[in-house]
Amino acid sequence: MADFFTHFSCVLDVGTPDNAARALKLYQAFMEDAAHEEVPPDGFLLSIEPEHGATRLWIRDDVTGDPQQVILFVQRCAEAFGLTGRWGFQWANACSRPRVNAFGGGAHVLDLETRETIAWTDTNGWLVRTLATSRAKRGGR
Repeated sequence: MADFFTHFSCVLDVGTPDNAARALKLYQAFMEDAAHEEVPPDGFLLSIEPEHGATRLWIRDDVTGDPQQVILFVQRCAEAFGLTGRWGFQWANACSRPRVNAFGGGAHVLDLETRETIAWTDTNGWLVRTLATSRAKRGGR
């Protein structure tokens, strides 16, 4: 049997050390809300690490994670702390054993001020679309 994983590691600058401390409380509440909605508990881990700076949150998976939960949490932080600019992260999908279509990844970029998606991609979807376009061209000759 194969195990599937989603890996990521990124930082979010929340502006001040006070905001970073408040973000840890937001994270606890966010995870409690997720538990009530029966969202898997392994969405992501969050901490403040000296090597990243006192204003930056280190967001990462433990064994596997959920990019959608990261996006929702970052949107919540953007609203709570009045963040602006763009923020994004990427992830990798992996498998413990060789499986067809078990590997890939993606990326997501948010406008922190509006909390809306600017762009996103996933390699599985890209591959399917690109192959379909290639087949259509060959079939039209």
